Amino acid sequence: MLKKILLALAVTFSMVASAQTIKIGLVDTNSVLSAMPEVAAAQQTLQDTQKKYEAQYNALGEELQKQYEELANMKEDELPAIRENKTRAFSDNQQKMQQFEQQVMQEMQKMQNDLMAPIYQKLKDAIESVGREGNFTLVQALDPQMTFYYSAPAEDITPLVKTKLGLK
Repeated sequence: MLKKILLALAVTFSMVASAQTIKIGLVDTNSVLSAMPEVAAAQQTLQDTQKKYEAQYNALGEELQKQYEELANMKEDELPAIRENKTRAFSDNQQKMQQFEQQVMQEMQKMQNDLMAPIYQKLKDAIESVGREGNFTLVQALDPQMTFYYSAPAEDITPLVKTKLGLK
């Protein structure tokens, strides 16, 4: 009797285990992101801001160039205090320019993160929604340049995600 129960459990367990299918979805996030108008707007905002910073940086560079030329064109008999003052001003402006450059890089990175965070969240929400609706066990981001092989059970859900986001 015990053998029959164990046999029945073993058969039932194997049937249940084989009935559970793993459904894998793949999504090309780069393709979806490039189709989202929010990404283009964020990129335009970043480019506009970068142009403003570049204009300021170029102005600082021109001022630094003038100071360098003044130093280079100083006569040998120039008063030491004047030479020292101009050298110090040149050095200070060099430092200011380097600090400005570092600050701009940090601010641009922060701005990019701030602009892209809601876009990434929207993409993530759409992928999760498609995953739930399609009963996917796993949804994996697909990088077409790095994917070498995936088997038939994996399904490309990129078009479904684009549709969920109202993209073509």
